[in-house]
Amino acid sequence: MIKNFIKTAWRSIFSNKFYSAINILGLTAGLVVGIFLLLWIQDELSYDRFHKHHRSIYKIGIEGGTGISKRISGSIIAPVGSSAKKEIPEVQDAVRIFKIGDAALKYKEKRFNEKNLAFVDPSYFSVFDFSLMQGDPKRPFPDNNSVVITQSTAHRYFGNENPIGKTVILGIEDLCVVSGVIADYPENSTFQFQVLLPISRFNEHAYIKNKTTYDNKTFLSSMDEDWSNFSFETYLQLRPDANPATIAQKLQSIHERNKPEDAPVPYVTQALAKVHLYQMDGSDGGIGTVRIFIGVAIMILVIASINYINLSTARSLSRAKEVGIRKIIGAGKKELFFQFILETTLLFTIASTLALAIVFSCLPLFNNFSGKHISLQLSNPTLWTSILTMLIGTLLLTSIYPALLLSKFDPIKVLKGRFALKNSSARKILVVLQFTVSIILITLTIVIGRQLDYIKHQNLGYEKDHIISIGMAPKMSKHFDAVKSELLKNKDIDAVIRLGRDMVYGGGSTGDNDWDGKPSKSNLWFNITYSDQSALSFFQIKLTQGRNFTGSTADSTHFIVNETAVREMGLKDPIGTRLRIRTVPGTIIGVVKDFNYASARQKIEPMVFQYSPKDCWQLYIKTTASGAKSALNSMQQIWKNYYDDMPMNYSFLDESYQKQYTNEQKQGTLFNFFALIAILISCLGLLGLCTYTAQVKTKEIGIRKVLGATVFNIIKLLNKEFLVLVILANVIAIPIALYFSINWLNGFAFRTTLPMTIFLYAGGITIAIALFTVSFQSIKAAYANPVKSLHDE
Repeated sequence: MIKNFIKTAWRSIFSNKFYSAINILGLTAGLVVGIFLLLWIQDELSYDRFHKHHRSIYKIGIEGGTGISKRISGSIIAPVGSSAKKEIPEVQDAVRIFKIGDAALKYKEKRFNEKNLAFVDPSYFSVFDFSLMQGDPKRPFPDNNSVVITQSTAHRYFGNENPIGKTVILGIEDLCVVSGVIADYPENSTFQFQVLLPISRFNEHAYIKNKTTYDNKTFLSSMDEDWSNFSFETYLQLRPDANPATIAQKLQSIHERNKPEDAPVPYVTQALAKVHLYQMDGSDGGIGTVRIFIGVAIMILVIASINYINLSTARSLSRAKEVGIRKIIGAGKKELFFQFILETTLLFTIASTLALAIVFSCLPLFNNFSGKHISLQLSNPTLWTSILTMLIGTLLLTSIYPALLLSKFDPIKVLKGRFALKNSSARKILVVLQFTVSIILITLTIVIGRQLDYIKHQNLGYEKDHIISIGMAPKMSKHFDAVKSELLKNKDIDAVIRLGRDMVYGGGSTGDNDWDGKPSKSNLWFNITYSDQSALSFFQIKLTQGRNFTGSTADSTHFIVNETAVREMGLKDPIGTRLRIRTVPGTIIGVVKDFNYASARQKIEPMVFQYSPKDCWQLYIKTTASGAKSALNSMQQIWKNYYDDMPMNYSFLDESYQKQYTNEQKQGTLFNFFALIAILISCLGLLGLCTYTAQVKTKEIGIRKVLGATVFNIIKLLNKEFLVLVILANVIAIPIALYFSINWLNGFAFRTTLPMTIFLYAGGITIAIALFTVSFQSIKAAYANPVKSLHDE
């Protein structure tokens, strides 16, 4: 019997090639999108979960600031980690990380700029599952001159040689000995450091040798005594029964006991598994996009399933006699139900096989525009369980209702010609649902594109075009005036300045400040920009009150603040107001117009320009429109005079600004793809339904033409029903699309508008595509010869 069922199912599929092809194409497209999204979602949700103790590891943050500067920072002070381990029984271990970004590393003639370096505690290798492939796990850093590198980094420098014991040069002249090699980080790891140095080395260089001072009174002997430097990411491994909220309260008590002059400093904890997708305050850090993509995956699979259901139920009239005869010769409902389930399963198997083949072949392309490095690992049971669950769910969705409908036909009514379908309303609802989803996706695509265009052309309040940014090491920074003089000899260079801040990625900030009239409960945080007298004119930042720095020694006690700082400080006449930033007392001499020095997602916060050329480490070169190449050549020659074979890292300010929105650009690309697939699937279903409707109404069309109906009348007859459904879908989709659009844009402090034309445009696209799809078949039916359709009457 099974063999007969399979043979009958194959025969049915091949005898209706057109409808089978539409069903297979629609299901294949839906499954391809569903599998790709499943892979993307699973990758996002898997970050940092490979650590054995990830459920008991927490990142520590601190709440600071008041008013618009209120924030929860993921970087805290160094003593917290060591104090927590000593004083809190629930803390099993602690890891502190001090990121240093880029630095050059040299071995013999090989020198590279390494982009991810950090100072870490030795416990980094025991708390996290980054085991040493070479080296002593118990003593990863035998001394302060030790360095641990990744496997790929070791291969770049040493090839097949044993790296342990090799001496490398860090920066210009710091010698380090390789003491360990760790495996390359998994792609789903938050940490991606290529070079790891002992945090005791940072302590030695920053505190013991340089004698860092606090309040100009006490020399600090180590970073464990510095309760003002919020630069250390800290992770605590807690006992399984520990309460993270209780730990946070104990950390606050420790801080306030050691630095009682600070305002209350609430601490917060964040589970390691949430670091990738959530901000420290629990707000969206990427989880919103994951949820949207989960919804998109479900919607795409649903509209693909609707295609099959609609075509199967629409064509049930043509199979009614088949069911009637089968029932008369003895087939029961169960046998018929199984027959139609098997038919759907065979068709679905074809679609699934095609979908998996497409996913395997197109995965590199998907990785390219999604920025992922996903692979379909045959040995990953979780992945295949998820894919299998998705396939089975979609199969059940597409098969059960059509099989139940077909198996319930009354054979007597069918064979007497009294059978009539009663599911046309359900089909109409499903068509409306399909196009509602498509319109929502098209609208979101337009909104994302519009916001990205808005960001690209937004007036930031400062000049960013034709500006080259280069980080200076101390050797060059000390001779800045000579470097500037040499660069300005090039006619393609208009101006050169130095700054103690990256204009795109930011710089230092502090809540350690005071001013005349400061409220007792205020804890305002300032973003600090160290500069000289040339910064405002170079970036064309507008001065609204007071004056600029003059370059004199007196400017070391002068500050320039932005309008937000004046507003948050509650100052009516800021010029001449006493202000202290950290240990530097002075007065406000100027106010600049607010400019957007951070991401468009952030509100403009209080900023202060502090005259301190010695703390300026970022070199900015403004070129003519066509002079970038010439300027870089000049800079390269100067660079070699100071750093010999050390590679020069540079970036263009406008490009760096755009890189902040790489994720949004990738989301836009993915949404374009999703919207295209959704429309394709919906139109395939519409084409199938229109084709079948034209076949059912062949005789009606023939009679109408004989009675004088024009081609336009016939096209109107066939198009009207479907066009009304698409228009209804627009009416339903617009408020839903508006809700999701507003919700997405709320993630930006600076955002575009949402004119009604966006929704009309999205609706117009779907109506035009739907009209084209059904008109293609309608015109064909309208021009058919009526004699052929009526010859058997």
